Amino acid sequence: MRVLVLEDEAELGAEIAGGLRSVGYAVDLVATVADAGFAVSVNEYDCLVLDRMVPDGDGLELVRTLRGHGTSLPVLMLTAMDTVADRVDGLTEGADDYLVKPFAFAELVARVGVLCRRGEQPRPPILYAGGLEIDTARKRVRRDGILLALGAKEFAVLEFLAVRAGQVVSRIDLIEHCWDEQADPMSNVVDAVIAQLRRKLGVPVISTVRGAGYLVEGPAA
Repeated sequence: MRVLVLEDEAELGAEIAGGLRSVGYAVDLVATVADAGFAVSVNEYDCLVLDRMVPDGDGLELVRTLRGHGTSLPVLMLTAMDTVADRVDGLTEGADDYLVKPFAFAELVARVGVLCRRGEQPRPPILYAGGLEIDTARKRVRRDGILLALGAKEFAVLEFLAVRAGQVVSRIDLIEHCWDEQADPMSNVVDAVIAQLRRKLGVPVISTVRGAGYLVEGPAA
């Protein structure tokens, strides 16, 4: 899952981005509405987390623009503008959710998770692929009832592949959805995580399709 965060307070922005990354999200962090608009125009996101009052305007301006173009990308407004009128404004102008600062980080993660899932095709909370039980809500993976210890990035990659079980997923698709814009598409970050996953899973779950990408077989395989 890839999230764009618009936050002009550097320390808070870094805290939000770092926290979301720690639970497996790929996060791009920007400080202006203009940069947020550009990021949305060139990248695919599962959710936007937008502050309102930033140096060059109001994050709600971006929401209006997106909705005006017919974009249904989920949006969470995360702002200190806390009056009822502010919240009503944000929701009626197209935001999907509104969280007031200061906030509990666990609540932010929960709300982002709900919005990311809302943008997907309906699917069960537990996936079965390659002999694994993948609990996408609790971020847990079991093999033969045994809980496996996966890092946040490892889980994100496995989940992305499992959702597309039976389909070949390219390295570029993995980079674009599981890493942020700092990732070098020519680096070996994908190969390194795939290698770590294969080692930890202990069974041949992920196949390499030469010249095309990676494949996880579905439960019937």
